[in-house]
Amino acid sequence: MKFCSHCGHTVAFEIPMGDDRPRHLCHDCGAIHYVNPRVIVGVVPYLGDQILLCKRAIEPRLGLWTLPAGFMENGESSEEGALRECWEEALARVRTDDLYCVYDIPHINQVYLIYRGELTDTDFGPGPESLEVELFREDEIPWDDMAFPIMTETIQHYFADRKEGIFKLHRGVIERKL
Repeated sequence: MKFCSHCGHTVAFEIPMGDDRPRHLCHDCGAIHYVNPRVIVGVVPYLGDQILLCKRAIEPRLGLWTLPAGFMENGESSEEGALRECWEEALARVRTDDLYCVYDIPHINQVYLIYRGELTDTDFGPGPESLEVELFREDEIPWDDMAFPIMTETIQHYFADRKEGIFKLHRGVIERKL
């Protein structure tokens, strides 16, 4: 950031008085420009012993499979965002059960909130961000063609919990691999 979005003057990158980390500061108007993590919301849409996956039609990871998920929008709850993403990517309607996974990924400034949700019908199809959508049983999951490790981990938790008959909240911090 070079210029203040409030007044247009140049900004400095320094620690504001009373703070503990550097921020972009405008010494002209006094604005402190905070940059906060992005929240990704999604859902594990299931029907019986199958889950619905989307093949990505966009970068990053074009052509690989994922759960329907994306950035939460201002003015919506995390659950509303998860339902919206499921509709946008898979034209699928679900009835959410509960928050299922919470993952922090500090090195890319993201927080993932993934719900479980039962498909209310089988009337689904690819939205504009998906090449195709498909229901998969555990032994049919295209594990080698998954777009994001976080989604692979979520799906593994889902099928393990399904076998036990208990769906618990999964939480974790994903650290950068060196």
